[in-house]
Amino acid sequence: MYDGRFISPFPSTSAAPVNGGARSPAQVADALVAAWNDHDPEGAAALYAPGFVGHDVAQAEPQNGPRDIRRITAFYFRAFPDLHVTLEDRIIAGDRVVLVWTWRGTHQGTFMRIPATGRAVTVRGTTVLTIAAGLIRASTRIWDLAGLLRGLGLLPDL
Repeated sequence: MYDGRFISPFPSTSAAPVNGGARSPAQVADALVAAWNDHDPEGAAALYAPGFVGHDVAQAEPQNGPRDIRRITAFYFRAFPDLHVTLEDRIIAGDRVVLVWTWRGTHQGTFMRIPATGRAVTVRGTTVLTIAAGLIRASTRIWDLAGLLRGLGLLPDL
């Protein structure tokens, strides 16, 4: 299911859809991490429902639908072309999935109006997904924005 860039510490789940053709919440979460690691905005967007609403600590407005997901993932990949996500933990409760992750990348393009610094950064965060009928319906992403800014040399160590 994964190439050599992502090795899941979790039991493997079949890529085949379940529940009458819909992927399970675990399969959707695994596919999302794989799409990020493959730098595949289309693949990521395909996992989101048309009525999706997502909230991100770094975004002033919510993300709506697959189009916004496609745009924001491409934005990250332009700024951090070597971005790689490591899944630290995954908790599943019914239709909710909590992903605890770390991503690493080198700042090689404009990000949040910050010109490329060439610095390697490590960012930790958590995403809470609500999944129904094999698609992501809602999400909340909370991540260490201050740590990213420190890594880019824009915020002093406290």
